[in-house]
Amino acid sequence: MIRIVLADDHPVVRAGLKALLEAEPDFTVVGECGSGEEAVELAKREEPDVVLMDLKMPGMDGATATAGVVANSRSRVVILTTFDTDGDIIRAIEAGATAYLLKDTPAAELVDSVRAAAAGRTVLASPVATRLVSAVRRPALSAREVEVLALVAKGFSNAAISAELRVSEATVKSHLLHVFSKLDVNDRTAAVTIALARGWLPPLS
Repeated sequence: MIRIVLADDHPVVRAGLKALLEAEPDFTVVGECGSGEEAVELAKREEPDVVLMDLKMPGMDGATATAGVVANSRSRVVILTTFDTDGDIIRAIEAGATAYLLKDTPAAELVDSVRAAAAGRTVLASPVATRLVSAVRRPALSAREVEVLALVAKGFSNAAISAELRVSEATVKSHLLHVFSKLDVNDRTAAVTIALARGWLPPLS
């Protein structure tokens, strides 16, 4: 029997998933929750085979919760989300997710993916796999872009970075736009998060 925990902040989504999964003779849902913190605690307590994890939840997000589940239990994590940006995918995979699926995945494919994840096999939705390959092939940041992002990580404003590096604010903005494009993100926080995860920046003290 494959034991499953559902982590999604929408009760209706959880109810639908529970009905779908428990229709399978080899599945049982042993717990459900609406936050990342609860997912980590449930995984520790119940030791499910699979945690089906949403990415965007109040408080601790799904990627952070995934890292907590993997660190504190033997459970496999299957991400089930509507989000498929490079940043979201890479954070989840680096956190230890076994599978990354989108919420429009057909029911039969979702069921098969849960079984595969329980057996330790990696499963990526086709659009996710394509984006992941593209992200890996994308060139890393230039030395100057890393320098700018390191100052962003320290809390420097564009004006402060401009003064520190003795370049114009327009140049700083240009570097940041290039960083956002390469990392497929829309803001400074996401860019710093990914750069830290990939080891391009020193850990924040």
